[in-house]
Amino acid sequence: MPEVRPGDDLPAMVAALAAGDGVVPGDVLVVAHKVVSKAEGRVVALAAVAADARARALAAVTGKDPALCALILSESRRIVRRRGATLICETHHGFVCANAGIDTSNAPPGTAILLPRDPDASARRLQAAVAARVGGRVGVVVTDTHGRAFRRGLVNIAVGVAGIEPVLDRRGETDREGRVLVATEQALADELAAASGLLMPKAGGTPVVVVSGLATRPSPGGAGTLVREPAHDLFRGG
Repeated sequence: MPEVRPGDDLPAMVAALAAGDGVVPGDVLVVAHKVVSKAEGRVVALAAVAADARARALAAVTGKDPALCALILSESRRIVRRRGATLICETHHGFVCANAGIDTSNAPPGTAILLPRDPDASARRLQAAVAARVGGRVGVVVTDTHGRAFRRGLVNIAVGVAGIEPVLDRRGETDREGRVLVATEQALADELAAASGLLMPKAGGTPVVVVSGLATRPSPGGAGTLVREPAHDLFRGG
């Protein structure tokens, strides 16, 4: 893909490439959120951000740029944890991640890239454009790279989903020994996102990966189904 800039018609760009590269109904397109955010104008010049007293106080204890702290606060429902320069935030989408998902890698100098305001809506626009171009349903997963509370390393996860069921409920099915599954829910969208990360190196310039040959269930999608409800979260509160 060419470099994506604010205002670009990303769904049309992806749909044209998908048709040219042989994408067919039933395929799933996994899309890095960076290109979505760039096209949607979610690129912010740090010099244009005014840091208030709260942002300056956070900068003082973390060593981060006050403008970056102001963006992190604006994109967060709350700060879940802080240790040194590390900030774990709950975004307005409900995701728990470092720096509210704000990133400066692969961003123009002096800027930061925010998550899309509504990644599911972004996924739906991409899904509709590609499906119309290839003549049938496709799935779309918009991804971001997140750390994990109890494991080292980063993986891609789904922050937006359209056209496929994000979570497959396996409860009531049986294992090989005939035992009934009582708690198994498969996070299919996250598995697809993680697999795509193998083909999306930071310097690779590959923002879209196509998954073919995988049976998926038609669904409006929605990454919110992947977020654990606070009432069932044994860790976030303490």
